[in-house]
Amino acid sequence: MTKITFTLAAACVTLLAGCANYQSVTPGMSVTEAVQKLGKPSTTCKQNDGTERLVWTTQPNGQFSWGTNTTPQGKVVGMQQMLTDTHFQALASGRWDAQRLVCEFGEPANKNGVSKGNEIVWSYRYQQQGVWPMIMYVFMGSQDKEVNRFHPGPDPESIGH
Repeated sequence: MTKITFTLAAACVTLLAGCANYQSVTPGMSVTEAVQKLGKPSTTCKQNDGTERLVWTTQPNGQFSWGTNTTPQGKVVGMQQMLTDTHFQALASGRWDAQRLVCEFGEPANKNGVSKGNEIVWSYRYQQQGVWPMIMYVFMGSQDKEVNRFHPGPDPESIGH
């Protein structure tokens, strides 16, 4: 086995093992068990009804973010991959402020200011259709007040690699 083949095989095993960990968190599992399997969530948001929203993300360099809600009894509702084109479409309806964005998708890979329009752009790395390295650009008004538009684009760090 060549060194490159071995490295690629090791990377695939690591990636699949990471996915298996998230898939091993099943509906009805206690939050304590989920945290034992996955580690501390990167984002925890208390909901008005006393439940929580938990997000584990691989940002800023990874392309995945898994989220779940909990029941009042401290059980996991179900694990979902958050960084997908389909799930980003949720941004098209309702009011999305910074807190709601973080609670749904986790912290972004980065936040950059855009002088034209005095906006802040949140960037989420993800895989489009499970293959192409992309960034979802989420445009916020000044001071992260509210999402006003979003669109995908190629991840500039993947171009030419």
